[in-house]
Amino acid sequence: MYNKTNQKTIANAIVCKGIGLHSGEDVFIKIKPAPVNHGIRFIRKDLPNYPEISSHFNMVIDTTLATVLGNGNGAIVSTIEHLMACFSGLGIDNAVVETNRYEIPIMDGSAAPFVEAITKAEIVEQNKPKIFFIVNKPIILQKNQQYAAIYPNSSFKITCSIQFDHPLIKNQSYSLEVTPENFINYIAKARTFGFLNNIQYMKQNGLAKGGSLDNAVVIDENGILNKEGLRFKDEFVRHKILDCLGDFSLIGMPIIGHIKVHKSGHAFNHLFLKKIFEEKKSWETKSAPV
Repeated sequence: MYNKTNQKTIANAIVCKGIGLHSGEDVFIKIKPAPVNHGIRFIRKDLPNYPEISSHFNMVIDTTLATVLGNGNGAIVSTIEHLMACFSGLGIDNAVVETNRYEIPIMDGSAAPFVEAITKAEIVEQNKPKIFFIVNKPIILQKNQQYAAIYPNSSFKITCSIQFDHPLIKNQSYSLEVTPENFINYIAKARTFGFLNNIQYMKQNGLAKGGSLDNAVVIDENGILNKEGLRFKDEFVRHKILDCLGDFSLIGMPIIGHIKVHKSGHAFNHLFLKKIFEEKKSWETKSAPV
């Protein structure tokens, strides 16, 4: 059974600097502590009046190449999935993320640099209990070959499978219970990946301006172009779990349930979130029992 646990934030503000994957711009973000029931909110410090954007699924305005949030008044924040996965994986409920650009830095293509910064800042318990999103009945979405489902479970678990027509990837599947320890050890270090021909096409069309071998695993028909190779033999599916954690964190509460996805991506994950919230009789929200 899930444990009674209080909300968490960070003890000290931290700064992360990097490049925007698609914009190619230098990005500076500051992650700051926040009070109970605040959630994760982004603040655009480069815009007049410092507009705020909440991290909830109904704020998603685009999922083409990344998950993009907007506040309805023109302010957006893009490529949030790795940082949001970090908050979810580490059990952080409340934080403020100030940024000087519209895109969160890609860092090394994984969540590991965010994990390192946040753990140095220290995670602290607050004086209010977490409110959990508890699944009571299965919710399933299937479209062509894509599949997403969430089932009742005693903890938060995620199972992901992928399929690519490339001999280096083929079919991969990975499953784990989401705890801070498991997230740090098995998921956080998995980097984003792409195929060389797709990346070249995006760059020719003004996208992926900041993409390089320093922040992505790049694959051509012969193999991996990164000299250091893979961090895990199945790094590809582990990174998909990282993306899923970021996308499903937009429920806004820690999940008690088992998520299963096949050949999913940001757009399909968002469709599934919409379906989850349509099926209100299949879940409930409450604090853990004493």
